[in-house]
Amino acid sequence: MVQRQFPKPVELLELMQFKKPELNGTKRRLDAAFTIADLRTIAKRRTPKAAFDYTDGAAEGETSLARARQAFEDVEFHPDVLRPAENVDTSVEILGGPSALPFGIAPTGFTRLMQTEGEVAGAGAAGAAGIPFTLSTLGTTSIEGVKAANPHGRNWFQLYVMREREISYGLAKRAAEAGFDTLQFTVDTPVAGARLRDKRNGFSIPPQLTLGTIVNAIPRPWWWIDFLTTPKLEFASLSATGGTVGDLLNAAMDPTISYEDLEIIRGIWPGKIVIKGVQNVADAKRLIDHGVDGIILSNHGGRQLDRAPIPFHLLPTVVREVGKDATIMVDTGIMNGADIVAAMALGAKFTLIGRAYLYGLMAGGRAGVDKTIEILRSEIERTMKLLGVASIAELEPRHVTQLTRLAPMPRSDA
Repeated sequence: MVQRQFPKPVELLELMQFKKPELNGTKRRLDAAFTIADLRTIAKRRTPKAAFDYTDGAAEGETSLARARQAFEDVEFHPDVLRPAENVDTSVEILGGPSALPFGIAPTGFTRLMQTEGEVAGAGAAGAAGIPFTLSTLGTTSIEGVKAANPHGRNWFQLYVMREREISYGLAKRAAEAGFDTLQFTVDTPVAGARLRDKRNGFSIPPQLTLGTIVNAIPRPWWWIDFLTTPKLEFASLSATGGTVGDLLNAAMDPTISYEDLEIIRGIWPGKIVIKGVQNVADAKRLIDHGVDGIILSNHGGRQLDRAPIPFHLLPTVVREVGKDATIMVDTGIMNGADIVAAMALGAKFTLIGRAYLYGLMAGGRAGVDKTIEILRSEIERTMKLLGVASIAELEPRHVTQLTRLAPMPRSDA
């Protein structure tokens, strides 16, 4: 028989603990975000469709991006029990310097279109967190502006070889003079991928006011206020704008880039040089033979060749073939700290995040980028503790199994 009684006022008061309301809208939004997917939801709500889709989208059917993300989801971890890891060390040494976490911020183009603080927010957050920040050739903040935002942290520069070679050479020299320590020479963009969301949205650089954009802006006036009341977008590498991103890339990029360009850039750049956009083992071997300091396995976030190889699937083979001779890094599809742990366990020396950073930027500017890093840091630390490893160096291939949904058919020339 259940014994009942009248509730006691004192006991009721103990249950009635009201949370103090948060009046800062940005903090209130970010406090409700627990994952990168949560930040994406906030970003989509606050950003005009064309700008959000430019960030969120990929090439053609977006198959490459979907497969890259699925590859990380298809991971099985193998934890060790009774292996205390109360305090974990997430720091790594990468390309001659430290990083407090096993990831850095990847280069992203036209970043101030996502949110007006742009690269300044990303560089400042990276510096505060003790991780590298990479400025894109197509960035919307100058090399010197990024250095000012992250004066004591590690800044990297991503370089495209343009039709007008002197533009590229000049940018590399400026970055070296500003103290950037690593150059990411990107080789997977001889022409622009078919980014169909941009075409369907009529997305241009700079954005144009049309009936569609005005209607879409009505519930997001803050974005247009920021865009119209802050300095005009400046592109150090583009002499003209007006057109889709694909139009601008095709006008600027040179499909004839070759190993000769690599040799010239190697002669210009005094620091570390890594090649971004490697997608097979043979190219990895050739590049190491040419003396580069590292390679980034990447299919450009799925934004170039659709149905391209999945970087995370390539990782174990490339590490086995050339890992002893060079630094192997990976990007594309990373949306969780556990993705980063899995990549490090399979031999990556470092990882890079792009969209995850931009979702935070769109959700809350600098505070949103800080939130992105905080979420990933928490997920990395928790995953490591649950695996029973106290440092990144303790992660091994035995901790991870890559499950696969796509098994290749035998080739006729095999």
